Amino acid sequence: MSRIVDIQLDDSGLPPPTPEIEQERKVAMFDLLEENAFSLPEREGREVPSGPFKLALSIRDRRLVFAVATEDDTEAAEFQLSLGPFRQVVKDYFQICESYFNAVKNSTPGQIETIDMARRGIHNEGARVLQERLEGKVIVDTDTARRLFTLICVLHFGV
Repeated sequence: MSRIVDIQLDDSGLPPPTPEIEQERKVAMFDLLEENAFSLPEREGREVPSGPFKLALSIRDRRLVFAVATEDDTEAAEFQLSLGPFRQVVKDYFQICESYFNAVKNSTPGQIETIDMARRGIHNEGARVLQERLEGKVIVDTDTARRLFTLICVLHFGV
């Protein structure tokens, strides 16, 4: 499987993220570039580039846009996903993250751990939804889907 070597988020036109959201974005981007699995499937018998890839994520006309290029900036693929299937899981994720950030300030370690386990569960659900939506377009492993889901949440923050 190939990989992503550069990722860009187009967050122009979105409200400035909270410090917590900005930290989530930085961690997700760092982790994604450190380790990921990302490849384009063969389509209609056409040859597809094997990567490594550059990925640009944006929201355009209320749709999530994936623009994939090779390392030398040759366009490899572009596709759009409806934000609809992500709305509830993103909303749940933001709510549980807010609870987690508040718990870190005021709660016992046991309470924090319980909320963190719930947060991971919702994060896993978001990654699963993303993998389903990417089927036939991109092949990613679970960890890559989790990190991409975090970046989608960051972009979704202002929508």
